[in-house]
Amino acid sequence: MLGAEDLCRRTAREVVGLLKKGEVTPLELIDAAADRIAATDPQVNAVPVLCLDRARDRARTLLNEAPSDARSHLGGLPIVVKDLTAVAGVRWTEGSRVFSDRIASRSDLLVERLEQNGAVVIGKSNTPEFGAGGNTVNEVFGATANPWDTSRTCGGSSGGSAVALATGQAWLATGNDMAGSLRIPSAFCSVVGFRPSPGRVAHGPLPLSFGMLNIDGPMARTVGDAALMLDAMVGEHVEDPISLPAPSRPFIEAVDAPRRPARIAWSPDLGLGPVDPEVRRVCEAAMARFEGLGIPVEEAAPDLSGSERCFRVLRNAQRAAAGSLLESHGAALGPEMLHYANVGLRQTAAELAGAELLRAEIYARTVAFFGTYDILACPSVAAQPFPIEQRHVMELGGTRFEEPFGWLFLTFALSITACPAISIPCGFTESGLPVGLQLVGRPRDDRGVLSAAALFEAEAGLAGLTPIEPRSPGAAALGRA
Repeated sequence: MLGAEDLCRRTAREVVGLLKKGEVTPLELIDAAADRIAATDPQVNAVPVLCLDRARDRARTLLNEAPSDARSHLGGLPIVVKDLTAVAGVRWTEGSRVFSDRIASRSDLLVERLEQNGAVVIGKSNTPEFGAGGNTVNEVFGATANPWDTSRTCGGSSGGSAVALATGQAWLATGNDMAGSLRIPSAFCSVVGFRPSPGRVAHGPLPLSFGMLNIDGPMARTVGDAALMLDAMVGEHVEDPISLPAPSRPFIEAVDAPRRPARIAWSPDLGLGPVDPEVRRVCEAAMARFEGLGIPVEEAAPDLSGSERCFRVLRNAQRAAAGSLLESHGAALGPEMLHYANVGLRQTAAELAGAELLRAEIYARTVAFFGTYDILACPSVAAQPFPIEQRHVMELGGTRFEEPFGWLFLTFALSITACPAISIPCGFTESGLPVGLQLVGRPRDDRGVLSAAALFEAEAGLAGLTPIEPRSPGAAALGRA
């Protein structure tokens, strides 16, 4: 029997291989993950809701079924699900006191599909209230710490998932992304977060079922693991009106036999705002990996002017859907939700129409840009992980941001384009804090993004640095690569 520590340090693909060979059982993996959570979560607070009895029941069911029926793709692998996503019979707070005691009556479509493909949910990962924030903190469970330096934020809003991966509590985790919630915590925690094309992963049912800003996607320690999870997530569903059919070929092929981009564009800031000098230095150095492969890299970016105004209006309009909560539970809502919902309710039809027209212009400019380049590369986040008690970054490099989301411009500007985007580990600051590189592909070219990410990962050699033991302040530099 393999030891729990050994199992937790293996990749998801390795562990799924062991499951399919019968060398380990889902029940043994649940125990290994539970032990790891018990050992590390008091320091990081990544998975505040556990559902181990439910997981063991699910594992026993899988063991009694033929492998081809319910264990395809993931084979009984335990996973963590972000607390914005419903899991039937499990506490579902969305990080809000409004729903602090709610139990989900039905699983989200995403969870249903993952379970159909052999996933076993062991817990819910922490998130800011309704995912509104770049620091994972809420009034129900408190803050989630960055394991590379527990005095620092892990980012958000999929921060609990990123930390669970980085500490070995889970092999795979779900996240979702509007302004960068898959990519930001992945960059801050040195893991992989992939925002696929809108519709690629069916989710819901949602009140705003036609929305294309909020996208679910996989989080993992390696690009191959992310592709494995994506294959277990994809496919259309009648209850998600924008969902796409599953591709004819699995995405894991893009990792195992990657195609080389003909030309890559690099931009340190997308022409939109200030970037921390150390973040820029690490990402610029990382681009040499592509040049070393003989892939031409040129400094260029699509014209994303107006993206902040566009995103702000569209995001606030979506948050305005919480108007009924303002009336019934306004006193229980956090400051971010109160702000965005109130602003959204005051927006005019002309503002919303203008934002939609601007988004179409930005999309057209981006499509034209990808007529020349296969991949766009830039930093995932403009800032380094900041002190955990700080809710937002309001100033960077002498520039003052107008609102709390302003510092997320490198991710929300690309959300507007509907292009697939991934954050992959690319290095560390002098103090040992992780930095992420963001790779973006042309619309619906999820396969091309995964290919480029796999090529970089193989060259960079950073994938084996996680999982880690949570590190106290000042100890992060010991693990700097």
